[in-house]
Amino acid sequence: MSPLRALTLTLTAALLCAPASAQTTRKPNVLFLFADDMRADSIAALGNPTVKTPHLDTLVQRGFALTNAYCFGGNSGAVCTPSRNMLLSGNCYFRWKDYLAPGAPAGQRGMLAPGDGPNVPLSFKDAGYETYHHGKRGNTALHIQARFDHNKYLGNDQAERQSGEPGREIADAAIEFLKARDGGRPFFMYLAFGNPHDPRVAAKQYLDLYDPAKIPLPKNYLPQHPFDNGEMAVRDEKLSPWPRTEAEIRRTLHEYYATITGLDAHIGRILATLDQLKLASDTIILFSADQGISVGSHGLLGKQNLYDHAMKTPLFFAGPGIPKGRSGALVHLFDIYPTVCDLAGVPLPKGIDGVSFKPVVEGKSAVARSDMLLAYRGVQRAFRDERWKLLRYPQVNVTQLFDLQSDPDEMRNLANDTAHAARVQQMLARMKQAQAKFGDDLPLTVDNPKPAKWTPPPPDEPQPKTAKKKGKA
Repeated sequence: MSPLRALTLTLTAALLCAPASAQTTRKPNVLFLFADDMRADSIAALGNPTVKTPHLDTLVQRGFALTNAYCFGGNSGAVCTPSRNMLLSGNCYFRWKDYLAPGAPAGQRGMLAPGDGPNVPLSFKDAGYETYHHGKRGNTALHIQARFDHNKYLGNDQAERQSGEPGREIADAAIEFLKARDGGRPFFMYLAFGNPHDPRVAAKQYLDLYDPAKIPLPKNYLPQHPFDNGEMAVRDEKLSPWPRTEAEIRRTLHEYYATITGLDAHIGRILATLDQLKLASDTIILFSADQGISVGSHGLLGKQNLYDHAMKTPLFFAGPGIPKGRSGALVHLFDIYPTVCDLAGVPLPKGIDGVSFKPVVEGKSAVARSDMLLAYRGVQRAFRDERWKLLRYPQVNVTQLFDLQSDPDEMRNLANDTAHAARVQQMLARMKQAQAKFGDDLPLTVDNPKPAKWTPPPPDEPQPKTAKKKGKA
């Protein structure tokens, strides 16, 4: 045997006998697709019989879906801003001193400057990833996103939404990046689309896929919300006149579904590029959205409420190590950060509100959270467990209780039923405990409540400046 041959065999044997920790294992790529104002029930493979989403359907069918994923809520009418900050930091908005900079109640967490960790881009950069963000410029986590290696924004949010090709600008750039990169490091791509947020403009090819007259109304459609929820005339709610007619809601849903189909088409181009570059088998793909939207449910249009149609979002994973399946486990969007770290083998962030639900994805647990708090400004709070959901409106001292097992569309309020009086009090007490846990000090009752009855403003009444600011982009 030659000396060179002997040396080769010796080195090979040494490598084979080395402990696993000494061998380098490449981490998976991560592609995070994130929509804007997309309801949990707006994907065909998740049960919507009308919308056409063939590319997202493929991911659902080969991956794992979480059907009870919730945005925590918002401290702004533009819920997109706190939602994206919570997503990328793993903390609920009560930890933040404003929309951009995280903070905390005294003695709980130290004050942090904008963009300081822990956050998604820092965790993945520290783990050796090349990080990439491209998204809308308005109402988003600007200081955290500045920590990505590549940080890009749409040239003009509104122009992109009115182009007729929702998602094309972000998809074009993502495809160019994937084809040009050297591949020396795994990538983490966060594509934060501005769709299907209004204005919803879709090209004729997407609109023609739907007959507006045949689009079904939401099961919980109402012409008008039955009482003042504290945010009845915010900018989103002024997009259609009161009362909401069936024809107007079908028109809105036509534009909404067509925009989703257009976005799905451009997501399909990104997925095809992963296949062409032979990256698909090494890439964890996840899809979600910053929050839902009402589009006629309960007589509302926007996301400034805590019903499921506003706070629940689609959430599913596909890729290496992800089994096929579905779970109704309760999760917050800020749980995504530690979970994707866990799935990718990246060290888990410490000291955040988010918790990894990897055991649920792997089938090792059926529960991620036993209950959850939802909050919207100083006007609405909600608390739910696996079956029951209680909503409280402190300004008008109104309470709603829904049995989500028999009434998933939240149509039958049981709060005033004497048979459920003890349950209402029990859930109010649990809500207060959850508030304390997250640093929320809002009283659930006021001494001098406003009248619960609400009358729409006249059609020609000018929009208040504050409403414009809240609902912007």
